[in-house]
Amino acid sequence: MTEVAASDQLLVVIDPVARRTDGESVRIAKDVLSAGAATKVCLPDGPEEFARALLRRGARRPVVVGDDRALLRAVSLLHRRRELSGCALSLVPVGGALALARSLGVPTGAVAAARAVLDGRVRRLDLLVDDSDGVVLGGLRIPPVPISVGSSPAEDSSAHPWLRTYQSLVRTLAARPSRVASVPGAGPSRLRIEVDGVTLVDLDQPVEAVSVTPCAGGGAEVEVRPVSVGAEASPLRAVGRRITVSGADFRYRADSVIAGPVRTRTWTVREGAWGLTLPGH
Repeated sequence: MTEVAASDQLLVVIDPVARRTDGESVRIAKDVLSAGAATKVCLPDGPEEFARALLRRGARRPVVVGDDRALLRAVSLLHRRRELSGCALSLVPVGGALALARSLGVPTGAVAAARAVLDGRVRRLDLLVDDSDGVVLGGLRIPPVPISVGSSPAEDSSAHPWLRTYQSLVRTLAARPSRVASVPGAGPSRLRIEVDGVTLVDLDQPVEAVSVTPCAGGGAEVEVRPVSVGAEASPLRAVGRRITVSGADFRYRADSVIAGPVRTRTWTVREGAWGLTLPGH
């Protein structure tokens, strides 16, 4: 029997939410991966076991079977342990929140994604790291775009039964005529936005939205939409490696996580900081 090299062995970590929401896709992914490589399958029951399995991977290549939040959890963990640069991740997207996976170029079908794990190539991707050691893979927005009721990521309602009750109550109330409730963080904000030390917009100019997205070449694209008076105001754009937002308390949405409120936050681009297996071309 030919001995399988350690680099050809896979550690398949299946997020519990994926098992609950789409067991059939999980089974298909396991079958395809097991047919193409030596695999060790881990079935963690929660975040702590998920982390423990990933950190005990040894020389095996880690494969996360789950949605965007499972991928973000894995990248965040490896970043905090300073193991991200030496550990390329693979993802088989399973679940309800897959927008980030799509944007990164990961196939969203179980068979195609599993085959990409086996036959694809590792691509180095940029990472946004903030001054509290948080990471952003796909982009961030201020104010955060809320997740609409009824289309929340699947893990929220699966992991927390009380949330289903809350959502049901919100739907019931939404059907009744009522005053529009204010949403914290919604509406114009007065923020100072600096890109590589240069002020793009200051506190005297209210803004409707700010977005920051990693782009090729180790930079991030910043777009600021000022509040329009009369004719629509043109967006302000800049590209840089260090972005600081400050002003009144603000919340932001980084990938699928809403954070804050904070008074100031700085994001720095780490070029090629993490590796993801993508279909080879």
